[in-house]
Amino acid sequence: MAAASPPARQHGRRGFVGAVLCGGASRRMGRDKAVIPLGDGRILAEVAGSALRAAGAGQVLAVGGAADVLGARAMTPIPDRFPGEGPLGGLLSALDAFAAITEASSPGDRPDALVVLTCDLVAIRGDEVVALLDALRAAPGCDVALPVHDGFGHYLTAAYRSTACEPLRLAFDHGERAVRRAAAGLVRVGLTELDPSRLRDADTPAELDAAVGAALGGRAADARPRGDRTPCA
Repeated sequence: MAAASPPARQHGRRGFVGAVLCGGASRRMGRDKAVIPLGDGRILAEVAGSALRAAGAGQVLAVGGAADVLGARAMTPIPDRFPGEGPLGGLLSALDAFAAITEASSPGDRPDALVVLTCDLVAIRGDEVVALLDALRAAPGCDVALPVHDGFGHYLTAAYRSTACEPLRLAFDHGERAVRRAAAGLVRVGLTELDPSRLRDADTPAELDAAVGAALGGRAADARPRGDRTPCA
């Protein structure tokens, strides 16, 4: 399990918004993953939240889940506007909140990106978040920057521009619920150099226990990331 992230390498002057996706049934875990205590005073969702703050997020949203618990952990809870509709609904909820924050900000303070992470990432750090932001900002025409491993892109550990919202919403409104298919029309930049062990998630108690054991040994959980993924050119 990753310790609280130290300050990450600076990524530039523009601010960004972070979002941790905390909805979902957590059926394989058997309880709400986002609020599982880790034994060091944190809950699981705080691993992602700490990485976002270490990278310089001006605000960290918690989408769905137990708002009372998450709100007490330096996150701003917002509802999943599409409960039961899978992670695409949570992603759209985060993008809608990002648009509202951007609209309410003064021109000089408007965030230029939304970084979305799932609540079950066990080893993510600020450095990975900064790498996503740098890749997005270096590609002005792109809608999303995401890790790519073995040819697969991971859309739920990614940095988005507001331009991603309309294509995703159109796909959602037409009945699509898989993020990978809804995102097929987005302009993407893929990062192949990120350490896959840092992008590992935990879906079951055994996977979470293994991640905690790895942390006690001073290393990240040693496995390939999963998440919502699709072949990425």
